[in-house]
Amino acid sequence: MSDAYKKAGVDLTAGYDALKTVKQLSGNDQLGAFGGLFPLANQDLTADPVLVAGSDGVGTKLLVAIAAHQHATIGVDLVAMCVNDVLAQGAQPLFFLDYLGLGKTESARVQAILTGVVSGCRQAGAQLIGGETAEMPDMYAQDHYDLAGFAVGIANRRDLLTPANVRPGDVLIGLPSNGLHANGFSLVRDILFKQHDFSLTDVLPELGHSLQEELLRPTRIYVNSVLPLLAQQHVASIAHITGGGLIENVARALPKGLCAELTVGSWPVPAIMSLLGQLGQLTPQDLRETFNLGLGMVLVVHPEHLAATLHQLAAVDQPAYQVGQVVTGTTPVVFKEVAHG
Repeated sequence: MSDAYKKAGVDLTAGYDALKTVKQLSGNDQLGAFGGLFPLANQDLTADPVLVAGSDGVGTKLLVAIAAHQHATIGVDLVAMCVNDVLAQGAQPLFFLDYLGLGKTESARVQAILTGVVSGCRQAGAQLIGGETAEMPDMYAQDHYDLAGFAVGIANRRDLLTPANVRPGDVLIGLPSNGLHANGFSLVRDILFKQHDFSLTDVLPELGHSLQEELLRPTRIYVNSVLPLLAQQHVASIAHITGGGLIENVARALPKGLCAELTVGSWPVPAIMSLLGQLGQLTPQDLRETFNLGLGMVLVVHPEHLAATLHQLAAVDQPAYQVGQVVTGTTPVVFKEVAHG
């Protein structure tokens, strides 16, 4: 390799080693070409197939992983953020590409990150067909890195999920999150580490384990739970609860003139959410606009499909909660309290 380039801070050999690592982890010997290949001949294509693409990152949750020196699950977050978006359009994820930019290619760290990416792809039934690892010492501090991902799925055009499918009386089914997922971490870090001088190793009684363990829970991937429902055409629309929390994302799944009426107390809220609310003196509106509050995905289902949907979710051991209904109204999302008799 070029000694001059190495003196400038870029180790090409380490990059080549990273490529070997991801080849071994993924079992895809084609990685390393100028472009990733994915054959469509083996797909069960419909008469009118549509490719659905999504791109995303992990945000400042990366700073928690870096501070904790724990990188094994952050790749799962990356895949989840992309494939769950594709799934919410009614598409089956096909393939995934990743981008890793870092200050220094440290082999153990890169392997841990890529192990998470490969694990996420396997959970999603998607093939890792390519990516990029770029060492940029003047762009990133030596211990820092950034991740981006790109997923493509396929659907029959007539089966795509859109807000136009939703009608008054539809039922809202919530699929639980695995904690915070990868959203709101700028506020999380501000509350825990700036407003309050907690450390990642602190064990808070409300949680029963360290903050590090809680904050680095990987984002749940819902592909295996939801794909059978899509095949049975039991879902009218889906909201993937990411940045913007429950309010913004549930609203995206509805047409104008309809309102999601969510029943407070009809699903469990993780302890970390309540803790952040107390420590940060956040209002219910703050929490609802920032966090998933325990729901990683909300399905909109016609009433005649409710029983079959809940049965199918139970068949794959997917917990689910009936969290509200669709009504007419000008406010996209409202919250009502559980009635006490």
